[in-house]
Amino acid sequence: MHLSEITHPNQLHGLSIRQLEDIARQIREKHLETVSTSGGHLGPGLGVVELTLALYQTLDLDHDKVLWDVGHQAYPHKLITGRYHRFHTLRQKDGVAGYLKRCESRFDHFGAGHASTSISAALGMALGRDRKGEDFKVCAIIGDGALTGGMALEAINHAGHLPNTRLLVVLNDNEMSISPNVGAIPRYLNKMRLSPPVQFLSDNLEEQFKHLPFVGDSLSPELHRVKEGMKRLAIPKVGAVFEELGFTYIGPIDGHNLQELISTFQEAHQHPGPVLVHVATTKGKGYEIAERDQVGYHAQSPFDLATGKGLPSSKPKPPKYSKVFAQTLIKLAQDNPKIIGITAAMATGTGLNKLQEALPQQYIDVGIAEQHAVTLSAGLACEGMRPVAAIYSTFLQRGFDQVIHDVCIQNLPVFFCLDRAGIVGADGPTHQGLYDIAYLRCVPNMVLMAPKDEAELQRMLVTGINHTSSPIAVRYPRGNGYGVPLMEEGWEPVPIGKGEVLRQGDDVLLVGYGSMVYPALQTAEILSEHGIEATVVNARFAKPLDTELILPLAQQIGRVVTLEEGCRMGGFGSAVAEALMDAQMTLPVLRLGVPDQLVDHAQPDEAKATLGLTPAQMAQRILSTYSVEKSAVRV
Repeated sequence: MHLSEITHPNQLHGLSIRQLEDIARQIREKHLETVSTSGGHLGPGLGVVELTLALYQTLDLDHDKVLWDVGHQAYPHKLITGRYHRFHTLRQKDGVAGYLKRCESRFDHFGAGHASTSISAALGMALGRDRKGEDFKVCAIIGDGALTGGMALEAINHAGHLPNTRLLVVLNDNEMSISPNVGAIPRYLNKMRLSPPVQFLSDNLEEQFKHLPFVGDSLSPELHRVKEGMKRLAIPKVGAVFEELGFTYIGPIDGHNLQELISTFQEAHQHPGPVLVHVATTKGKGYEIAERDQVGYHAQSPFDLATGKGLPSSKPKPPKYSKVFAQTLIKLAQDNPKIIGITAAMATGTGLNKLQEALPQQYIDVGIAEQHAVTLSAGLACEGMRPVAAIYSTFLQRGFDQVIHDVCIQNLPVFFCLDRAGIVGADGPTHQGLYDIAYLRCVPNMVLMAPKDEAELQRMLVTGINHTSSPIAVRYPRGNGYGVPLMEEGWEPVPIGKGEVLRQGDDVLLVGYGSMVYPALQTAEILSEHGIEATVVNARFAKPLDTELILPLAQQIGRVVTLEEGCRMGGFGSAVAEALMDAQMTLPVLRLGVPDQLVDHAQPDEAKATLGLTPAQMAQRILSTYSVEKSAVRV
């Protein structure tokens, strides 16, 4: 059977091991071909091919439900659930999503882009099933990295208290999240996985069975079960934690052995209560380059499949914001041993892996645990440290209560560095960093700033380190800067709450924040072509807002436009409008930003064009709103 013929996972039923192995080979070929061409997550999906095929052969997917934690390892799932012929559109505008989406397929039973949610959702479905008197299987597949998230442990704690609720949890243990896992739980799993008795039995037990009379080269299902039973007897502590928490534990088993996987899942389905199957897999399996570099090939831009190297760029690009952040922080930390960089399992993405290499004693990775990262930072601040919590904008949402309760109420000087703020592109709605301005601006004691370019980011890092009277946050976008000159040292801090005028004009006031300052300047140039001269302000701070600068200009000019790469509701434009209203200024204000809608996966420029946030579109909107010029702007 060819992979392209599979449009329903139930078509796997009845296939032989050899046929499934051939399907697995085709999945890896299609996976590699697509990601090497268009980019995407590589290693996670390659590691779960056999797991997916074996599990789905034991389920009826017209009734049973499977929930994939995070979702970026579900590319094999997508390929056997009717999306083969569209898979080449992966992560492209209007194409197949890189994560699971309930609206994309009836087999995507729960959407997810953030980790550690699957067991909670699966348990909810299982309880709903039981309340309705229905009978179907519910399975959550979670990685060992996601298991470090508190939410997953909370769900395990709850599920173990329900001995009559049928729930299967498959622990995909590849010793990795994006980077190598940290913490006691992964260390415990690693001991289970690499325990000498497990190694010995896995390597030698089957060979010993083969020498028994009448056995030969193949083991019967009964002897497979004997083998597994002896493994568990040999290492009685394996799974003890899960058993004590109320789960029936099975494993660890080879995640690339289809026969063993199928028989194990069939056994697991027979248990009446919660079951955890511990599956040991290799991230990047089947692509040797990805197996050797599991961090680098977690996700990839388009690359040469033969060499694994990225495709050559037509011209050198400016440094990425995350690189400028890391290099600047390292220089500051070298002179200040109180600076501690904190990441929640995103060392490479945030750039803090460079701090780890340079100053390991000033680096902490807490695993996928943003809530803990925030409160840990608060504790460090209590002891006079300068915690720098580098967390993606979308992931800091997970620690919002801790930001309020543990940091802001106690007015502790934690420095939040929000990478991936704004529109992030192909990862879609779960990863867009559109809400941080709104969700942080409303919290007392918080200071919010955003740089117009990478050089100003350097200055704002100094500002954040020096600011010890309250919490402070800086947001900056994904991707490359503008190529402005950078300083090696001697950065001057930006005065708290002070913006700057970048361009003078009498007809309209454009107030840009962060990544929208340069687009504001471009918009002003387009307006100038139509005889409209704009003043452009780089606000720098959303809180405290520079009212001493903005309000007199607004009063003088009479027309105000705000520009932000974030949600309009409660965002930067709202801050300006509120300031005008509080000052009893009844002036027209046009707020340009992201409307009250989800932003789907697409390249950032495509998303901005869809939202009307290109300079030409914004200029046209300004002209039409204020009726200051009738001639059209070429979009």
